[in-house]
Amino acid sequence: MCFIVNRLKPALAYTLCLQTTGHLRKVPAHMGPGLLTSKQPLESVIIRPYCARMELGKGPFFRQLFESVSSTYTYLLADTESREAVLIDPVLETVDRDLKLVEELGFNLKVAVNTHCHADHITGTGQLKNRLFGMKSAISKHSGASADILLSEGDKISFGKHYLTVRETPGHTDGCVTLVTGDQSMAFTGDTLLIRGCGRTDFQQGCSRRLYESVHQKIFTLPPQCLVFPAHDYKGQTASTVGEERRFNPRLTKSVEEFVDIMTNLNLPKPAKIGISDSRPSAAILLR
Repeated sequence: MCFIVNRLKPALAYTLCLQTTGHLRKVPAHMGPGLLTSKQPLESVIIRPYCARMELGKGPFFRQLFESVSSTYTYLLADTESREAVLIDPVLETVDRDLKLVEELGFNLKVAVNTHCHADHITGTGQLKNRLFGMKSAISKHSGASADILLSEGDKISFGKHYLTVRETPGHTDGCVTLVTGDQSMAFTGDTLLIRGCGRTDFQQGCSRRLYESVHQKIFTLPPQCLVFPAHDYKGQTASTVGEERRFNPRLTKSVEEFVDIMTNLNLPKPAKIGISDSRPSAAILLR
């Protein structure tokens, strides 16, 4: 059970308590109750964990952000001691929002990584690089895009004492990757695995059979309690688990032949930004 003591009497202002996994974590309130500044250490700010495994000092700081036009999720992860941070799937239109959050929390954004080349929005990585000296871009080496870091199976993206491990999960595109936290408690699946769905396979080197194999071999082999965070959701859902998707995903619980037939007959309209992605890859895809 997690709770936050929002208001304390002056005599109690020295300590704020956050209950996580069965005990109290004490966090000094240097500025007194209700007063926070950008220079105040993050350790003095109460941050509510998304789950017990993400207790401060054990798991990374985590924040899920949303861009409503393309229904895209951007994820910020950070090490609260070193202040190093990673941003997953930034969107051009929300670069100002993301930079403000990073600055407010006092993080040093080390890497902005895309899980694949997006056809429904323009990545914000290029703008972030222009505005943050030393930040590096990252994407799969199979994506066809340019970046500072070209990722392969098993590569690690480190930030402080934490890291993300790259699992190549092609099918939606050739360059799709899933990023898994070091303790395998969270998986950022891009468009490969969505909540009760998956990415389409009818453009950008899509292949239904490869996507099916990627999910079953690289994602469904993770622990069942591993949280699944996709790049999109269109129904207001924010997360799932590997165990849930193994049981309830209406497409990926089928046989491979049934899955291929389902994907062949989706007849979806083209993504909104695919024209930009196809004609101006340096603008839409990335990165330098």
